[in-house]
Parts: sequence; C-alpha cells; structure tokens
Amino acid sequence: MKKDQLKDNNLKIGNVGLSSPFLLAPLAGITDGPFRRLCSEAGAGLVYSEMVSAKGLWYKDKNTGGLLEILPGEGPVAYQLFGHEPEIMAFAARELDKRDNVIFDINMGCPVPKIVKNGEGSALMKNPDLAHDVVAAAVKITSKPVTVKIRAGWDADSINAVEVAHAVSAAGASAIAVHGRTREQYYSGKADWSVIAAVKRAVDIPVIGNGDVTDGASALRMVEETGCDFVMVARGALGNPWIFRELNAAWRGDPLPPPPTKEDKKQMMLRHFNDVLDLKGEYVAVREMRKHVGWYLKGVPGAAAFRGKINQINSAVELRKAIQEI
Repeated sequence: MKKDQLKDNNLKIGNVGLSSPFLLAPLAGITDGPFRRLCSEAGAGLVYSEMVSAKGLWYKDKNTGGLLEILPGEGPVAYQLFGHEPEIMAFAARELDKRDNVIFDINMGCPVPKIVKNGEGSALMKNPDLAHDVVAAAVKITSKPVTVKIRAGWDADSINAVEVAHAVSAAGASAIAVHGRTREQYYSGKADWSVIAAVKRAVDIPVIGNGDVTDGASALRMVEETGCDFVMVARGALGNPWIFRELNAAWRGDPLPPPPTKEDKKQMMLRHFNDVLDLKGEYVAVREMRKHVGWYLKGVPGAAAFRGKINQINSAVELRKAIQEI
C-alpha cells in the first residue's frame, strides 16, 4: 500500500465521517477534555476519552461522570469503555447512546494489572469468544458505531490479533485499532507493524494502526507498510498537540510546518493549564499539569532543572508564574 491510500479513503467509521485519518489515542489520566480540545484544534480527526469503566456506570460511580464530559470546541469524540461482562457493556451502551460522543469504543488492550486481573483490558485477548460477546452486546443496543482497540496478543507466544479481529468483526464492530505490542511488552520495545498488516488483510472493516508514530514520516511509513486506514497517535502527542498539524500536512503533501518555538510552548501550556483549572479546580489542575509541563518542555534547554522546580509547586499562581519565566 502507498501513502496515497489515505487520500483515497472516504474517512468513515460506520456512519461517522472524519476530517482527518489521524486519531488521538485514549490515554488514562491524559486525554481529558482540555487536552482533547487542543488536539482537535490542531487537526485530530477523532479524539478518545480516557478509559471509562462500564461497571462504574452500572454502579453510578460519582467519578465516572467527569470522564464523560465533552467540552465545546472538541471533537468528534469517541468514548472508550472497559469491561468484560456483556450485559454490563450493553447497559453502558444504552446509557451513553444519547450522549454527544459519536463512537463507542471497547478497550481490549490496557495492560495495567488492576484492569487485567478483573478479566478486562488486554485480558480479553485470551478469550476471543468473550470478546465477541462483549462487542455483540453493545452493537445490539447502541445506534452508534462500536469499535475495539486490541494489542498484538498477550505475549510473544500468543500473537492472536487476527483471531480476535475476526471475532469482533463478526460481532459487528465498525473498526478495530491494533497496537503492535503485546500485553507483556506494555510500552517497551518496538511495535510490530506486521501484526497491523495481518489484521488489515484479514478483515473488511477499517483498521487503525497504533504504535511508534511520532511524526509525519513515521505515520506515512505505517500506512505504506501496513495498509491501515487510520493512524492513532498516543505518546507522540504528549506535550505535542502540534503533531496533528504535521501529520495532516504530510498527508496532504504540503510543506511541514515549523516546530513549535519556546514561546509557542509557553502559550500552549498556559492555555492548557487554564482550561484544566476551569474544569477541575486548583488542587487537581496543578498536580495534573506538572506531568504535562514536563512533556511540553522536551527539547527546551534546561528542561530537567525546570521539571524539578515545577514538581514542587502547589498553587496556580506559582505554576503560571513559573511557566511565564521559562
């Protein structure tokens, strides 16, 4: 497949049309409304919520509601849920069907032990039949496209992404995102794009490639090597919502925009912080923003010392002042 393939796509997932083939991955503790909005404005075709527990909806957990808030100016948004019980996933699909999200995504890739030990996330890679039933239950209830995010397999000895892709496709999934690492790899090593290519050859629904996309060149290389229909960006977007501007320029064949300057980064950090502050209040915003500031500072001289300073700050006034003095 050649990079022009993306230009030929109709950029649709189910009945949802997208403006760009480049998607912001769901990232726990990161892809909240303020960050999603920045990436949307930079050109992300679809942004995903943080993982939401289907069981949390079932039990009306008070923290779940905040994860579902969609801000003006962001989107389109996909809600990503995790769970392993078909009846509870069906309940979640029914509860969210009238919300402003355009897609209902089911996580089968999260490697975190507390998720996996409950049979959720990447644990579902070990049970394709159950994966099928979870997807089928949601598809039966919701009017929105149901998509799935998986990994290559549980470990190097059980690469079964194609089998799971067949199962969820048969259950009615509208697209499947494939992260080219196993659960045992977590985020280490190199993503195996050949697994993405194998899934693309195996199913008729759109395939979203995920893993090691950090710039326009790597995004186009993924498309050429795998034939994927969409490209999902995760860690490459941390502190760098501008990556979507670069990806879209590469996709269109336009000159790549210049990298953000230090002043660009300062202004983006302040905008990001103010948005989080408005949404979550000072205590949470300051603590959450520390990690984002560390990512924004990548490549800035003196970043290491500044990160140490930022991590000692506890007030909004101090944090804003520190950012302005970078």
